[in-house]
Amino acid sequence: MKPTSHAFTDNARHALHDRTLQQALGKAGAGFVDKRRAAVDALPEFEALREAGRAIKDHALANLDHYLVRFEQQLVASGGQVHWAETPDEACAAVLDICRAAGAKMVAKGKSMVGEEIAINEALEGAGFEVVETDLGEYIIQLAHEPPSHIIAPAVHKTRAQIADLFEDRHHQPGLTRPLETVPQIVDEARQVLREKFLAADVGITGANFLIAETGSTVIVTNEGNGDLSATLPRLHIVLASIEKVVPTLEDASVLLRLLARSATGQETTTYTTFFTGPRRAGDADGPDAFHVVLIDNGRSQMLGGAFHEMLRCIRCGACLNHCPVYSAVGGHAYGWVYPGPMGAVLTPLMVGLHEGRPLPNASTLCGRCEEVCPMGIPLPGLLREHRRREFERRLVPARSRWALAAWAWFARHPRHYRWASNLAMGLLGKLAGGRGRFRSLPFAQAWTASRDLPAPQGETFMAQWQRRTRHD
Repeated sequence: MKPTSHAFTDNARHALHDRTLQQALGKAGAGFVDKRRAAVDALPEFEALREAGRAIKDHALANLDHYLVRFEQQLVASGGQVHWAETPDEACAAVLDICRAAGAKMVAKGKSMVGEEIAINEALEGAGFEVVETDLGEYIIQLAHEPPSHIIAPAVHKTRAQIADLFEDRHHQPGLTRPLETVPQIVDEARQVLREKFLAADVGITGANFLIAETGSTVIVTNEGNGDLSATLPRLHIVLASIEKVVPTLEDASVLLRLLARSATGQETTTYTTFFTGPRRAGDADGPDAFHVVLIDNGRSQMLGGAFHEMLRCIRCGACLNHCPVYSAVGGHAYGWVYPGPMGAVLTPLMVGLHEGRPLPNASTLCGRCEEVCPMGIPLPGLLREHRRREFERRLVPARSRWALAAWAWFARHPRHYRWASNLAMGLLGKLAGGRGRFRSLPFAQAWTASRDLPAPQGETFMAQWQRRTRHD
């Protein structure tokens, strides 16, 4: 996926005027928030789990080299193979080599954000392989030729009517459900189409929520079971995983799993939580003949120990997206790359470059809700401010913004002048408001007043009111 993060302002403006998108976002957002709140309230030890989870990830990151090597040793001992990839191109090349060597033609793919990150579908299709997304949301957006809009609910931006129309347009097989008026009918039709793909696939590709160094296992969580079918029915299973997903032990993974489901979907646990440890053994009823794990860096090792180190604790739950007022207003596509919302506003400039991703750290109110709900306690507002600082330092900020900040800084260093300018501005704005208490239109603030009122000052600054009252007392 070619990033278009530089066009966030235009993308967001288009999203705000898309009534169908606004309808879909309105229905989805509250559900995620309410379910998470109920799940957290029902677990008295949730905060203790957060602290434990944070400690687990911090320890794993501090010893990342050790646990990655241990994971590889254990996986190889179980009959699997590990492939190391520093860049997306190297990761895609490894997957293509594996598929070609196996004489594969069709690939059944489970949902994988790192797969989106390295553009594995494009690479496979460009090499002549048929790729079928098996997660329902991913399948929907594959048919629509769109990227995911959310990291756990890829098609959250689409309404039921849009999905029904899409299926009726793209599915022309006798016997499929007609008409598609309900969610069960839509799901049933997708099930009928995908069943054949599962059975015909030569290769299954999944992501990994966690890698366990103790056993050499990979872990995925799903609510549809498509990940299990993608992993066990084809004769070859490939796991795509970024290097920060490794944790030391099975017990550590269980702590993080308790946090993940509650934060993501408000469930105590997802319907399917599956551990894969190597290929099928003698006597196993099912499973692949070969098992490969591609470990992907893509800039993560450069984040270790640096200003953005804490971002590597992210477990991709999506809670920050669900609670973000900006994401809730514009959806994921406005962010212009794989990762949307607050976590995407931190990751995208690191992975595609600050020049390309520059608008994203500025597309935040810094209200702090993302940090408040993050199960890993990632200081997302602070990381966004660090991007802003670097943007200013590298002179990527528009000249008028730099001049405005320079003027504000000068006044801030000269309190007398600052108070004089503040009194002048407050008095003028108070008179312009005409006693209404708000502005419905104001020069230089049309972007705000186009969709909301701007509260008007009372006519005096706090300092002026305090000094006046002090004199009277």
